[in-house]
Amino acid sequence: MQITDILAQMGGLQSIARELGVSESQAASGAEALAPAILGGFKKQAQAQPAGLGGLDGLLGQLGGGGLLDNVLGPQPTDVGRGNDVLGQIFGSKDVSRSVAQNAADRSGLDTNLLKKMLPMLAMLVTGYMAKQQSGAATAAGLSPAPGGAAGGLGGLLGGLLGGSQAGGASAGGLGAMLDLNGDGNALDDILRMAGKAMR
Repeated sequence: MQITDILAQMGGLQSIARELGVSESQAASGAEALAPAILGGFKKQAQAQPAGLGGLDGLLGQLGGGGLLDNVLGPQPTDVGRGNDVLGQIFGSKDVSRSVAQNAADRSGLDTNLLKKMLPMLAMLVTGYMAKQQSGAATAAGLSPAPGGAAGGLGGLLGGLLGGSQAGGASAGGLGAMLDLNGDGNALDDILRMAGKAMR
């Protein structure tokens, strides 16, 4: 199951659509275009953490854990500042966030400004979902486990969501494959390369 399907099942895409005043199909198109870079950002964080995926588990908690998911799904306006904190952590700069939004606009045909608003909310949903998967709270809440999540811990979860080979065969239709030009499972690298070419 792709991350966008999981977010739709949770009501996340509906929450984004309602808050931004767009259709659910637009929210889904935006999520499909943005999610690979967010997951790629977390993969880079996992590689950079001294404790590997164990360190990433702690990072999810520092960023807000499952509460980020609850914030977007709740009836109150989403605190997108928390989402921007997530983006700052996984992308490193606003320039990268802008490149991600522009790339997603090119792919989806949606307005770049809409995608810029959607990006922090989607980052909160993904972070919160991964945190709840780690704690087991997502399954207890009736949410489907991510591919590879139960067996492989955070590594299997992230691999399954990315569509990487470590997910046990989920590579063919995974989100990562949509933008993974060099086959390493990390769409963010490719977006950064494309952005670099565009700026030359």
